[in-house]
Amino acid sequence: MKAAFQNPVLFKELKLRFRSGKSFNGVLFYLIAICIFVFGFIFTTMSMTGVSYFRPDESLMLFVLLAFIQLGLVLFITPGLTAGTISAEREKQTLGILLTTSQSSFQIIIGKLLSSIAFLLLLIIAGLPIYSLVFLFGGISPMQFMKVLLFLFVTMLAIGSVGVLFSTIIRKTIVSMIATYGTMLFLSIITGFLFLVIIQVTTMGHTSVGAPPTSYMGHFFATINPAVLFATIVVPGVTEGITGMTQVKFPIWGGYLLFYLAITIISLFLSVKKLRVNMKRSK
Repeated sequence: MKAAFQNPVLFKELKLRFRSGKSFNGVLFYLIAICIFVFGFIFTTMSMTGVSYFRPDESLMLFVLLAFIQLGLVLFITPGLTAGTISAEREKQTLGILLTTSQSSFQIIIGKLLSSIAFLLLLIIAGLPIYSLVFLFGGISPMQFMKVLLFLFVTMLAIGSVGVLFSTIIRKTIVSMIATYGTMLFLSIITGFLFLVIIQVTTMGHTSVGAPPTSYMGHFFATINPAVLFATIVVPGVTEGITGMTQVKFPIWGGYLLFYLAITIISLFLSVKKLRVNMKRSK
């Protein structure tokens, strides 16, 4: 951990990324778009209901939409930011120079990862004042908000680690990016589809009398799906519904944390191990 904060690679990458005007323009346009969405949603809802106030149940709906917008932001931007961290150095023929420095493989990998997701962290932090508008109208608990931020960070870290891993073991940036986006699509879309299929197959021959059969595989696919997890956080009753369908009592958030933290650790470990091996092979 100390190496992560005393890391010349991290400091250099942060300076290069945030000295560019494109980064701050990106934050500006993102906040403008979110503000337009929030105020447009509020005024549209008030005009449709014919009242001059914003109700707490509508505030919950706005919070759900904002949470899923930021989840989509994390899922689709993180692979693009991390999938070329090492392969781009290799394509520019600067990786060999980087490896001859006194920096360890872990410092290089963690510096590249943290600098890549720093921009997404900035977007999320910059959007916090917009989230505060939701609290003004009630209907949202601070615990829900903290859970959303926690699982956004865990998801971002896991997908970013997968992107760095593919960037380390694959020589071409475009191929690494395709592999990372493929992994993201599997975790966010295919797992949800498999969950529905497994539940349908499991309950196909089940009558309406008694509890449905236990489906551990269905619960696993529901557990690792980010959209399902966010639904359990922001929509009451989703957790009970999934538990009733799978008959598995293990909490979805616990399985999600274990799975994505394991992905993060394994991906970083393999990236560190494979970084200098690839360099030797390329000679």
